[in-house]
Parts: sequence; C-alpha cells; structure tokens
Amino acid sequence: MLAFHYDHLTLALPPGHRFPQSKYQMLRERVERAPGLMRLQVAEPADPQALALVHTPDYIDAVMQGTLSPAAQREIGFPWAPGLPLRSLSSVGATIAAAGAALEEGVAASLAGGTHHAYADKGSGFCVFNDVAVAARLMQARWHRRHPGRPGLQVLVVDLDVHQGNGTAAIFRDDDSVFTLSLHGEKNFPFRKEASDLDVGLPDACGDAAYLAALESALAQVWRRLSGRPPGLAFYLAGADPHEGDRLGRLKLSADALLRRDRMVLDALLERRIPVALTMAGGYGEDLNTTVELQVRTLDAAAHSWMRWRETSPH
Repeated sequence: MLAFHYDHLTLALPPGHRFPQSKYQMLRERVERAPGLMRLQVAEPADPQALALVHTPDYIDAVMQGTLSPAAQREIGFPWAPGLPLRSLSSVGATIAAAGAALEEGVAASLAGGTHHAYADKGSGFCVFNDVAVAARLMQARWHRRHPGRPGLQVLVVDLDVHQGNGTAAIFRDDDSVFTLSLHGEKNFPFRKEASDLDVGLPDACGDAAYLAALESALAQVWRRLSGRPPGLAFYLAGADPHEGDRLGRLKLSADALLRRDRMVLDALLERRIPVALTMAGGYGEDLNTTVELQVRTLDAAAHSWMRWRETSPH
C-alpha cells in the first residue's frame, strides 16, 4: 500500500506550542522500521492552482504571500513563517497522491492530512488548506476529463476525527456529489458546528460500545441514502483523538475500539468496492508514542484491506 509523507517540512512554532508536529516524523520512522505491506513515498506539493478548486483567491494569496492578518493566524493556530506555504501545499499534495493511488489500487494513505477545519476562505484549528476537499474536487475534475459524458465521480467523506469536520461540511454544503459523514464529540471543538450530510454528535466519555453502535448505525444510513448514487471514491479521516489517552478527545475509547472502528469502515468500503484514501487527522496523546502506535494500527488495517482488494480484483 502506498503511503505518502512530508515530515521533512516543519513549522517554525514557539516553544510549548500545542501542535504535536513531531508525531509525523515519529510515524514515518515507525513505519520504516517495520514497513510490512507499506511503500513510503515523499509527497509532492500540490499545484497552487489546484487549491482554487476549493479556496478563494484572496485566501490562497494571503497564505502564499504571508499577508494573513494576525487574527487569521490566531484562528489557524500557526504564526506565518516562510516554511508554512510549502508545508501546507505538501499536506494537500499527500492527500491528492493518496486519492490518485486509491483509485488505481483500492487503498492508499497520507501519513498526515485530514485538515477538515479549513474553510474556503479561511483556515482554523491547525488547518491551513482543506486537503480532502481539494483532493476530492481534483479527482472529480480528472474523472470528468477522462470520462466525458459519463456520470460524475461521487465522493464519500467518512470523518471520524473527534472534532466535527466543519470546514469540509461548509465547503460541500448543498453539493450532492460529495456526501459528508462526521462522527464527533458533541461538546468538543468546534463549538459552532456546520451541517454535514450526516452528523452524529456523541457525549463526553461515551465509551466503546456506544461509539461503535453509533458508527454502525451511521454507516447503515449512509448506504441507504447513497443507494442510488454509489460512491466511486471515499476519504477516511481516521483520527486517533477519540482515544482515552488523548489530551483533546474526551470520548474515552480504547485502542481496541479504535481498531474495530477502522476495520468496520474499511470492511464496508471493501465490500462495496469503494476505493479509499486515508488521512491520519487528529491525535494529541499525553504520550505521543501512544498516538503513533494507534496510527500504525490504523495503517496496518488499511494495508491488509489493500491486500484483500488486490486478491479479489478481477484479472
């Protein structure tokens, strides 16, 4: 399974900053030590023109040229620095590459991504550009060019980060070609939620059984609602932050429940032959080694789904 990374690009953050950027290098090094079924590739930065499929020209220019206002920088959570544009483009590029590989091979991943708080005209919550939204739009544009006259590419976003995917929901509001599902902590950030196609808000400390039951019910609703327009591509935001050891999560899920969550999503997509691009999304463990191990388990489940995809592909 192809997995794309860009952790050689770092942000200039002040001491004690809450964003745990070291986890990306830790994850890549952990995969390198025991690659298993994964093939690592450095992600190319996205073409800035691709951003215009989702983001407003003024916002793109402000990020690229360093003219974000102090208020805009505070909302994103990062101070602007010369390395921010390239890292942000590479975040989008990794998810674009994963989406393209998924359409070719069934399953692929970015070792980061899931920047779902970014809106068309602003960033928020450690998210500069919305990688999944840009990748979805680019894959739809490519599909249209390659298959003129055929129905467009239907996209499904399964967002299981502990925080609601507000930016993604706003970008695809009233767009029947992209279905957004968000399963999240109801009382957690963002405190003003947007309307996804299907939102499932959960109480703090909901625990394993309630979470998995809610996910099973939500997926059943998705398949019913999309029965007439089955997705040709899915994005799975496999946040590690619902875990009981996460500083920001509060849902208190066990590691075993997160793995069952991953398998539930991946099995459902495989059963329906829907290619999937994974992003790691949030993870703010008290111990980052724990967060990384959770992500490794997610990637391992994805790699085994990729292998099963290949075994069951028509020859």
